[in-house]
Amino acid sequence: MKVPFVDLKAQYKSIKEEIDEAIQSVLDETAFIGGDVVESFEKSFADLYGVKHCISTANGTDSLYIIMKMLGIGPEDEVITVANSWISSSETISQTGAKPVFVDIDPVFYTIDENEIESKITDKTKAIIPVHLYGQMCQMNKLMEISEKYNLPIIEDCAQSHFSEFNGTKAGLFGVAGSFSFYPGKNLGAYGDAGCIITNNEELATKFRMFARHGALKKHHHEIEGINSRLDGIQAAILSVKLNYIHKWTESRIKNAEFYSKALSNIRQIEIPKVRNNTKHSFHLYVIRAENRDELAAHLEKSGISTAIHYPTALPNLPAYNYLNTNSEDFRVASKYQNEILSIPMFPELNDDEMTYVTEAIKKFYS
Repeated sequence: MKVPFVDLKAQYKSIKEEIDEAIQSVLDETAFIGGDVVESFEKSFADLYGVKHCISTANGTDSLYIIMKMLGIGPEDEVITVANSWISSSETISQTGAKPVFVDIDPVFYTIDENEIESKITDKTKAIIPVHLYGQMCQMNKLMEISEKYNLPIIEDCAQSHFSEFNGTKAGLFGVAGSFSFYPGKNLGAYGDAGCIITNNEELATKFRMFARHGALKKHHHEIEGINSRLDGIQAAILSVKLNYIHKWTESRIKNAEFYSKALSNIRQIEIPKVRNNTKHSFHLYVIRAENRDELAAHLEKSGISTAIHYPTALPNLPAYNYLNTNSEDFRVASKYQNEILSIPMFPELNDDEMTYVTEAIKKFYS
């Protein structure tokens, strides 16, 4: 048996007729950039998410950059973020001219360790970017306390946590704005690059939209210099179809995670994901920590099971951040876990036979 890490074709086949019709409608209308189909997706996403404003962008990376630029973050500033994430979370800080300041991860839940944040705050700190990693939300009550105490805006990186919840509130609705990626492999994924920003702040929403559209809310009326970060019509049409299924797919991910956790719970050589109390983990990824991780990954590959590592090198340990003059001991948990974490197949269409095959292969490796 072969089990892919993610099967985008299976998802497409399940809604093929709707997807094909949506794409054809854009072709028929030649509505390739902007227009009604993009506006319709923005409204639908905002309504389903329970937020006032959704500003579509070309990708999730842009959305982080746009938020920071419109908050006035720039040279000589510092922005705090987490040591284990995709580089978009930190490189966008640098792109504004500011300096990323890394914080180690929580040893249980793998998100930012909120207990270490205050020690990193200086008079140059201008914002905090918590990353809701793998579908697991950060400890937002503590983060909001820090935000209020130091008057620092929270920018939520929700690229992996569409519709995750903390105490009944969705990811992206705690801070001043939430950044989302609709990269194809995400829980809500386009068939190319796409992203958005959500916010309940009308003034910021206007600024975000203006900056992402060449600094103009109306064509040729450029109030500021901006960038070109627009969602194209075909991606908006695809996302609009998929949005109707996101809750169903999320529940399937959660069910699959429960299957994995039950099957793997008695293997002492691995650590299965833990879920924070009073939260909804959307399981973009199912990440275990494993003894002899690389050997296990090779064993699974030989068995026809695809895996991945999210992420093989903690951000501050990358050559790109040598200039910060930190070392792996400064981020002990992230530096240790980068050699242990392994993402196993996770997507809504996974069936019991496939998951049984995966878990039995893991058991066999440790037997």
